[in-house]
Amino acid sequence: MADVEQNAAVPDGSSNESDAVNGTVGRFVSSAEGTALAYGSLLLMALLPIFFGALRSVGCSKNKNASDMPETITSRDAARFPIIASCTLFGLYLFFKIFSQEYINLLLSMYFFVLGILALSHTMSPFMCRVFPANVPNKQYQLLFTQGSGESKEEIVNYEFDTKDLICLGISSVVGVWYVLKKHWIANNLFGLAFALNGVELLHLNNVSTGCILLGGLFVYDVFWVFGTNVMVTVAKSFEAPIKLVFPQDLLEKGLDASNFAMLGLGDIVIPGIFIALLLRFDVSLKKNTRTYFYTSFLAYIFGLGLTIFVMHTFKHAQPALLYLVPACIGFPVLLALFKGELTEMFSYESSDEVLPHTPRLTHFPTVSGSPASLANSMQSFGLSTPRRRRHTPSDM
Repeated sequence: MADVEQNAAVPDGSSNESDAVNGTVGRFVSSAEGTALAYGSLLLMALLPIFFGALRSVGCSKNKNASDMPETITSRDAARFPIIASCTLFGLYLFFKIFSQEYINLLLSMYFFVLGILALSHTMSPFMCRVFPANVPNKQYQLLFTQGSGESKEEIVNYEFDTKDLICLGISSVVGVWYVLKKHWIANNLFGLAFALNGVELLHLNNVSTGCILLGGLFVYDVFWVFGTNVMVTVAKSFEAPIKLVFPQDLLEKGLDASNFAMLGLGDIVIPGIFIALLLRFDVSLKKNTRTYFYTSFLAYIFGLGLTIFVMHTFKHAQPALLYLVPACIGFPVLLALFKGELTEMFSYESSDEVLPHTPRLTHFPTVSGSPASLANSMQSFGLSTPRRRRHTPSDM
């Protein structure tokens, strides 16, 4: 999980010690204003997918369309996630050590090109539904690919979409081509924001205990791989994919062609974000017309990320953001619940009670099926979701 980072550049073009939060590498700029603008922009970009993703997760949990159901993370999934993440991280480290970085990043670019188009299309779809002219026919389409024949016929791709989906996919494809050809930081951020928002919206923790297990495990994972080894830094420096948000510190000097970036990894947005979204759904379940726990955890996230940036900037050393975000995002709401006498109610709340009884879990490898929303959802589970087929009446996602 690469986070906010920077690397001090000296006038002769050489660089000093890397100062990456969770291990990616950028550079200091001489302008204090540029550095403040970069950090402030990263903080704002981190808050947007958490806020809007959490709001959309409430509607997602109440959606009775099986194709748009969220993926539920159980305590078992949460306990083994840090192990899976560690194996993946170390595997990437070995790949970059053994094979050519250029070819690996080419394959990753193609993969994230497809995944990014689907994620951005899903992100845009609610807006497209509002602006799509009522007098324009909204035609339905289906892309079907099967294997075998007769009774043994098996669906490999069953992809249904309409005109609005097609427009979203077209716009997203333009951004995808821009990213692949130019690797421009704006295109990277569009994909990164879409990934983060989709993650917060579509990945649901089933209860607060599961959230504590997940965040606690990744807290240890983050601290170990940043402070204990150079694996996180090496992978983050080598990995070229929209898995982080970036903002140039030399924007004031060079404009859109700036290249001196501060960065924030998507893991440090999505992981706390799905916990914050869970607390929003808990607020809704209380039926008190307040969002106390949501706003408390949201402010705790701001505090934790701000503290991360401050420590990194002060000590000029890589910092695991979850070291600061996890205690803040868990501690503040728990203390509030303890003060209000609702601690038992908070930990007994089950998010899965509000959705269909057969909510898919993150356990099986998916087939490619459904609308742009459900397909992006399946792909974003990185091979851990259950296949879902869509009814013949397409939804607007």
